[in-house]
Amino acid sequence: MNIAETTIRKKTFFLALTICLMAMGIIAYEKLGRLEDPEYTIKTAVIVTQYPGATPLEVEQEVTDPLEKAIQQLGQLDEVRSFSRDGLSFIYADIKDNFDKDDLPQIWDELRRKVSAGQSDLPPGAGPSVVNDDFGDVYGVFYAFYGDDYDYSELKDYVDMLKKELLLVENVAKVELYGEQVETVFIETPRAKLAQLGISPLQILQTFQQQNLVVDEGKITVGDEYISVNTTGIFRTVEEIGDMLIRSGTSDKMIHLKDVATIKRGYYDPPRKLLRFNGKPAIGLGISTIKGGNVVVMGQAVAERLQELESERPIGIEKGTIAYQSGTVEKAVNGFVLNLAEAVAIVIIVLLIFMGLRVGLLIGAVLLITILTTFICMDFMGVTLQNISLGALIIALGMLVDNAIVVAEGILIKVQMGRERLEAAVSTVKETMWPLLGATMIAIMAFVAIAVSNDKTGEFLLSLFQVIGTSLMLSWVFAITLTPLFCHMVLRPSKSGNVEDPYAGWVYRSYKKVLCKMIHFRWVTIGVMVFLLFAALYGFGFVKQSFFPESTRPQVMINMWLREGVHINTTERAVKKAEEGLAQLEHVDDVISFIGEGALRFILTYDPEQNNSSYAQILLTVDDYNSIEELIPQIEKYYFENLPEVQLSVKRFQYGPGSGSKIAARFSGKDTKVLRMLSEQAMEIMRQDNAATFIHDDWRQKVKTIDVKLAEAQAKSAGITRSMINDAIKASFSGTMAGLFREGTDMIPIVFRSPERERRNVDSLLDVQVFSTLHGKYVPIQQVVESVETGYVDSVIRRKNRSRTITAQCDPKFGTADELFKRLRPHIEAISMPEGYSLEWGGEYEDSRDAQSKLMANVPGAFLVMVLIMILLFNRLKQPLIIVMTLPLALIGVSAGLIIMNMPFGFMSLLGFLSLSGMLIKNAIVLLDQIDIEIRGGKDSLPAVIDASVSRIRPVAMAALTTILGMAPLLIDAFFASMSVTIMFGLAFATLLTLFFVPVMYTVLFRIKWSKTD
Repeated sequence: MNIAETTIRKKTFFLALTICLMAMGIIAYEKLGRLEDPEYTIKTAVIVTQYPGATPLEVEQEVTDPLEKAIQQLGQLDEVRSFSRDGLSFIYADIKDNFDKDDLPQIWDELRRKVSAGQSDLPPGAGPSVVNDDFGDVYGVFYAFYGDDYDYSELKDYVDMLKKELLLVENVAKVELYGEQVETVFIETPRAKLAQLGISPLQILQTFQQQNLVVDEGKITVGDEYISVNTTGIFRTVEEIGDMLIRSGTSDKMIHLKDVATIKRGYYDPPRKLLRFNGKPAIGLGISTIKGGNVVVMGQAVAERLQELESERPIGIEKGTIAYQSGTVEKAVNGFVLNLAEAVAIVIIVLLIFMGLRVGLLIGAVLLITILTTFICMDFMGVTLQNISLGALIIALGMLVDNAIVVAEGILIKVQMGRERLEAAVSTVKETMWPLLGATMIAIMAFVAIAVSNDKTGEFLLSLFQVIGTSLMLSWVFAITLTPLFCHMVLRPSKSGNVEDPYAGWVYRSYKKVLCKMIHFRWVTIGVMVFLLFAALYGFGFVKQSFFPESTRPQVMINMWLREGVHINTTERAVKKAEEGLAQLEHVDDVISFIGEGALRFILTYDPEQNNSSYAQILLTVDDYNSIEELIPQIEKYYFENLPEVQLSVKRFQYGPGSGSKIAARFSGKDTKVLRMLSEQAMEIMRQDNAATFIHDDWRQKVKTIDVKLAEAQAKSAGITRSMINDAIKASFSGTMAGLFREGTDMIPIVFRSPERERRNVDSLLDVQVFSTLHGKYVPIQQVVESVETGYVDSVIRRKNRSRTITAQCDPKFGTADELFKRLRPHIEAISMPEGYSLEWGGEYEDSRDAQSKLMANVPGAFLVMVLIMILLFNRLKQPLIIVMTLPLALIGVSAGLIIMNMPFGFMSLLGFLSLSGMLIKNAIVLLDQIDIEIRGGKDSLPAVIDASVSRIRPVAMAALTTILGMAPLLIDAFFASMSVTIMFGLAFATLLTLFFVPVMYTVLFRIKWSKTD
């Protein structure tokens, strides 16, 4: 029994099943997770190793290099990147793309074992290394808390309370603070007083550590009890620290610490990072969602919990919003749902106009059922609602009605010709079922390259394939089941009983005349198409190139760099000056400043800058995204006039993977001087192009050092070693860690240092005194130091795959990155490269090349499957050959559309072109199959070609028109705009190819001669 006949005869069951599917679809829609962007895995771990006191060169050679050797033994490693700076090594381990998120936990365990094994090769004082594999966590809800009348400790207490409470909220994974300061107990001792009393810093430290150490005092048996012994002496208050007794070296008397030192509480100086919100010091609180969670639900739950805790908020403490992904996602999803509803309405209206009320409504009903059932499948597959999956639904929308249109059209024509409804439905489904399945599979195969592309771009766009593939298969299932059922229910034969010619209208007659002319002058037709193809290829050279478009997020990033090595307080002063002017700009709602480090990762595509005292990032929240275009020149002008010493980069957020500068030239080699010379030559070339801005390299400027040269003979005679001098200088200026002060659950560091008057001036360096344990007295540093000089060293040494690598970078001030890259590339590649040095391009060029190459690597396989399906459908080679020869001609419409709409051809346009090929093949199959049916029915070849083409006008044109108009709402979406233009203009021309060029090529390949009589 035919499946259509089964559906019609079991009408009650299938109608009940349809109602259940619709109800389940609505429930599934409400359950689906909601995100701003689809999740993709950041396959990078960061290995951080401290080596206090070491220069960047020493860190590189003694810490980074041995650890990189250990890490490179990891078989899953793609590349290893690192940078070494004063006392700190950062290593990034990037995993190969063919390992997915399920493999990563085991890989990170293996990485930890490799790093652990490498610890034995580290020098004394280095390590232990810390492996951070949570590098990609996204804190989609990010608040700033501030208050004019509250000191930092009061603000911190309130935020700590919120952190504890919010960790218990539904869908919350982590809560992290940003900009918190380390509370510290300072013991400040004047050098002169210590020298006078003969008390060494080491003596104070040892006394403190011995007294404040928690040890097991044991237990005593008393009768039948076993009682713990506790001794007093551990410091319970800061005041008790001052009561600690130390022995004077000159008089052998016991002295209270408070008699020789000032003991006070404060915050570690200098701070590592600071946060300011609208000009006020603040503490940030970031909240991440559990894996696969609903960020909207999480955000609402957090907001509700904060409202419940409102009574706990001290009056005067305010909450500012840095990022609230829940609101952004809800707005984006609602906007996309509105676009989806508009697209559905457009499709249904087109169907009603061109196919009549009954057929239009029944196809519209099938479309809605398909969409709702797709939601069920999305829930089952774990696909969330985000801009990619919702965009995929809109892209698929026009294609979803193709199958139903073909089936409904066939049944309608047969009914109009006088055939019984059941017979019409059964015969139509029998004729079209397998060709439609093949065409649907081919349309899906056009997107399969995304599914098997194993890079982060493929993972980012995976839901595009999942949604389109699922919905298209469902559209075929419903086309051969529900469509004939609904047609049987609503279509009625003509009341007059007269059999009408369904193709007697003026549209059909006009098309038939034009087609006959083109078949008659077939070689002219082919010649015109070839000419248009070459014109399109030429015109494509004028189309701009890009990777991913800029986001419509109503925020702009201002990255500002001061001279490398400046104090964070200097950076903060520059930020304060910038805030004053930026706050006055029109359209600016909030000014948020991150000083010393990038923010928490509040969206997946944001890549935070690592800790650097000379760096700050200001985030401007604006009232309208469109105002950013006019704001950027104003921002740059303000900095140029008021902060000319700042190196500035003003950026909008970007969709999709990829970050950093758009243009990046990487030079690798051994000698740092040669690398800097090559980088400077590249940057000079960039400066000569007035479209290049934010020109810099990632090693930045060299920094000053104070080189203390030890007088070996005098030092040895005085019993002074290099480490003693280093400890004395550190204790006098930065401070030495003495231990921990326990206060409840908090462990507060205790730092031993000199008073501020002795720390504030570099001239006091020569006043430092070093305690000689050999002689039991202080020795002035001048007696054991030969000279004190100022030197310059690299502040950071970067490496890639264990080779030193410096990157000259810039961004386009106007135009696209591709245009600037094409101008700069030949000049930079012409730089004379010494032996052993190499140039490699990074930036958008590398991101785009890698993503497209990995996508295109899968296209031949997908295309081969398409061709095999076509051969299986026709069991001949000529029909597939006609379709393959027609495909390149779609570029004519694509090229014209991109030029007319001034759209760049990027990664999304490439996907659009691949999907367009699937649509073209699908329509061509429907037409060619009908020609073969006509010929098998006994018609002569030429009339069969013409009559089949005429009969396919409405389904082919309707399929194209619904797709084109259904995608219209995406034209105003920044992410899908270029893809929409590619499909809309390409499909419009491809429809003409299907209706005119495919029949012409059929007559050519099958050698069907023109006959006016036929």
